[in-house]
Amino acid sequence: MNRQALRRVVAWLTARVAGRLLSFLPQEATLRLLDRTIARRQNRDALADRPDGIHVLLCGAGGPLTDVKRSGPCLAVQAGAHLFVIDAGTNGARNLGRFAVNPGRVEAVFLTHAHSDHIDGLGELGMLRWTGGGHDHPLPVHGPPVVSEVVAGFNQAYAADSGYRVAHHGEDIVPPSGSGLEAVPFPLPDDRRLHTVIETEDGVRVGAFSVDHSPVCEAVGYRIDYRGRSIVVSGDTTYSANLVEHARGADLLVHDALASRLTERMAAAVELAGNSRLARVLRDVPSYHAAPVQAAQAAADSGAKQMLLYHVVPPLPTSALERVFLSGIADVYDGKVTLGEDGTLISLPLESS
Repeated sequence: MNRQALRRVVAWLTARVAGRLLSFLPQEATLRLLDRTIARRQNRDALADRPDGIHVLLCGAGGPLTDVKRSGPCLAVQAGAHLFVIDAGTNGARNLGRFAVNPGRVEAVFLTHAHSDHIDGLGELGMLRWTGGGHDHPLPVHGPPVVSEVVAGFNQAYAADSGYRVAHHGEDIVPPSGSGLEAVPFPLPDDRRLHTVIETEDGVRVGAFSVDHSPVCEAVGYRIDYRGRSIVVSGDTTYSANLVEHARGADLLVHDALASRLTERMAAAVELAGNSRLARVLRDVPSYHAAPVQAAQAAADSGAKQMLLYHVVPPLPTSALERVFLSGIADVYDGKVTLGEDGTLISLPLESS
């Protein structure tokens, strides 16, 4: 049993034992414990409390398939004093709170592309950020040109709800001007070009580059640099020479990964059960995603110091399947590899921190 699996077992056993013990407490003692727990959580932030540097939390480590360990693609990135979110997949916004990160602190979202599993939590993230932070301006959402359509749709869908919130809580709590999202489109970068999306006065730079997710024609990855630390996020892509170019020397490469040997077995099983449509979908998806070994090859070719795998497909409910998923990676890449799941946190403090 690997360390990650052992930690999950210990956490599960601890929760079960604690739950049984709490059931014997008088109600008043239970409520006092609840009060203390809420107060303690209000005074901590899993990312803001970290030392200066770049810190990456997977608020969603999976893809479009139902997975008890992994929600839709979502990364929270603390760079210096700034909190960003890259993609807003299923449950990603709620997982911020689950892992003790205040959605009200989110300064901007960066979309990699417009596939549903990367955007379907965007409306909820905007709502939680507004109500949790009392902002007087909408949440900026950066992305290639399609981001304008995505944001317009969510704003229309949430318009009535925003009005209800203001009427209920009052303008001093939820300023009307802060509701919703603001599209901030940028031109799709040419191959080999890193387009600067934002640059802050304290040294954070977010750049976008094109990746290969065809037939999705507007797909990008991101590079974030801050005072000598750097991370690169692939979004969805096959092995991409352009990604390798822009990930040169990165401290961390966060790369999507899909194990076609497993999805093919799933396809064969559902086809045998009579669902040829789902079988076709499962056989199509490997053509525009990197296999785990291909992601590792990109990490090796770029010289990235470590790699975090996310957008993990298919679901991996057992450690045995995780071993199958990771097989072959050590043959091409000798850096540290982390198989992501919801709540995985990787910290890159500044060298002097």
